[in-house]
Amino acid sequence: MIKEVLKQLSTQKAPGPYPSFTVFDLITVIEAIAKKGPIGRGKMADDLEMGGGVIRTLINRLKDAEMIDTSKLGCSLTEKGLELWNEIQLVIPQKVRLTNNDLTFSEYNVAVLVKGRGDKVKHGLEQRDAAVAVGAKGATTLVYRGNKIVAPMISEDLVKDYPIAFNQITQLMKAEEKDVIVISSAENLKNAEYGALAASWTLL
Repeated sequence: MIKEVLKQLSTQKAPGPYPSFTVFDLITVIEAIAKKGPIGRGKMADDLEMGGGVIRTLINRLKDAEMIDTSKLGCSLTEKGLELWNEIQLVIPQKVRLTNNDLTFSEYNVAVLVKGRGDKVKHGLEQRDAAVAVGAKGATTLVYRGNKIVAPMISEDLVKDYPIAFNQITQLMKAEEKDVIVISSAENLKNAEYGALAASWTLL
């Protein structure tokens, strides 16, 4: 349901031009408005490292969909927009930055928690490829299974094989059976965040 709504918001709106943003730009803007709103267009562009034209297009799209209201103070979520954000949070409740550990491989590392999607993970390759496609250097997919955190094709028990990563992740995130944790690594924070979102998108 969430995926279809977000796809619809981010696809071409006939007969206008193709949108100059991705679904991950859209999620990031909704998150910024939810957490910092009301927020002005200029601050949003600076904080999210997006061009003014892209932000303007995103705001117009969200406003047309009745997801946000705009005022002199900036953009705020409407009741409809808040409902969408809450649905996103139910599936992806946590996004955290990680310092370098024994499982990361770049300066910037972002982990996201995806609830109850462990059965959708095969070898983690689909998540890695999705992250790379949006600019990340790669992604590692972890699954909470049988009271252990496993990394398909890498480790059957993270606490034994990658104790530093295990301790950092479990301190920052609250995973339960069948939850998925995706760690995206990149040369800058934005690409690490988008890599994590892109990897998560494959599980929705």
